[in-house]
Parts: sequence; structure tokens; C-alpha cells
Amino acid sequence: MGKTLLKKREILEVFEILHSSIFKPQIELNYYNPFSLLVAVILSAQSTDIMVNKVTDKLFSVAKTPKEFIELGVENLKQYIKSINYFNVKAKHIIECAVLLLNRDMPDTLEELIKLPGIGRKSANVILNVIFHKNTIAVDTHVFRVSNRVGLCNTQKPLQTELILEKVIPKHFLKVAHHLLVLHGRYICKAKKPLCAECKINKLCKFLKI
Repeated sequence: MGKTLLKKREILEVFEILHSSIFKPQIELNYYNPFSLLVAVILSAQSTDIMVNKVTDKLFSVAKTPKEFIELGVENLKQYIKSINYFNVKAKHIIECAVLLLNRDMPDTLEELIKLPGIGRKSANVILNVIFHKNTIAVDTHVFRVSNRVGLCNTQKPLQTELILEKVIPKHFLKVAHHLLVLHGRYICKAKKPLCAECKINKLCKFLKI
């Protein structure tokens, strides 16, 4: 399943440093209620949070709830999100979710969430973490890259990464660990040109040592 390359005390230090250096370890997608977060999360697949927020800035002014999205309809929804990758299928999934959730609360388990159209394991874990405050690790490209670069894990697949991170990250950091890793990956540990000289955890990182 993969293993960590860091010692227990080093993992603790990584998260202590990240937590002290990242001002707001929270999601950067804009949302107003559980359903609008679900919409934003669906839109964010293969897209950036910046692009999604530009789209939802206008979209959420006309629809935030399942009922409002159903009234908006697929074709009208497409006009708001047409700048987003795969907007046709995403519009379909959003309206299907609206129909399914019209008269019920947002599901609060992984098993139920991944049954919703357009919601995979990563997206479900985001919703569980942000809305229901559960200690989930949503493994996106940033979390996968940073975790393997730093040495938190040595894995080939997102699920392997999620499972080992849940095991090795100190429990009191689990709630914010996903956000810390995402933000570190987005602004410091970038994919093509990581800013290693500016990195607060470079003395612990295995990226340049293996």
C-alpha cells in the first residue's frame, strides 16, 4: 500500500509548521450551503478553484438550492458554466443531484455521497470534511503530489495515499490536513516549479534527497 519515508516526529513537525504558516487552512471554493458546495465541487473537477469561483459568482446569484437549480434547468445552467471543462456532463449531473436531494438533507456518509451523479471519493471526502467536519483526507492532485514529494507516503494511487495519510497524520491535524496540503501544493510545492527555497518544510522534505 506504500509507506511513509518520514519518522513520526518529522510528520508531526511537518504539520506543525504548515499549520503555523498557512493563515486559513480552508477550502477556497465559494459556497453558501451544502448543496452549493456540492455544485462547486462537481464543477471543480479538471478545473481550477479560481475559474469555478468566477462562474459560481454569477450562478449562485440565481440558484443555490436544489429547487432553484431544478427551476433553472440543464440548458440554462449550461449558459452559466460553459467556460468550465466538461460543462455539458457537469450540468446534467448537477440537475440530477438537485432532483435526488430536493426533499432530503445532504448525505453524511461516503457510501451515500458517492452514489450521487458526479461525486467520486475525493469529492465526497471534501463534502464530509467541510460540511460535516469529519476527519477525511480528500486526495486531489496537490495532496497526492505534495504527500509523495515530502515523503509522507510513497504511493501510486490516490486511495493508497488517502489510507496511509489517515494512518500517519497526527489525529489533531486530520481535520485540516487536506487543506494544508492543498494550499501548500497550490502556492509553494507547485507541480512544475516548486518553490523549494521558500518552503517552510524544506529541511524535512525528501524531494531533493531521494
